[in-house]
Amino acid sequence: MKLIVLNLPHEFDEPSLEELFKAHGNVTAFNLVLDSETGASKGFGFVEMELEEDAMVAIEKLHGSKVHKRKIRVKPAK
Repeated sequence: MKLIVLNLPHEFDEPSLEELFKAHGNVTAFNLVLDSETGASKGFGFVEMELEEDAMVAIEKLHGSKVHKRKIRVKPAK
């Protein structure tokens, strides 16, 4: 199941994104969206989890949680 993660800190990197989610299940892919000119994070990314049940647990546990003083949002990607 593919998830979108919003309001990430701009200093966040892809290994940090993977680490955040792998505590809740098997992460099969992840992608932090970067600005094409600066290479800096745009503050959101995508995570794919192997099992839908694990993805739902990750949403429940991480949506609204704080990461580097920023309240992140996690929801299914459309």
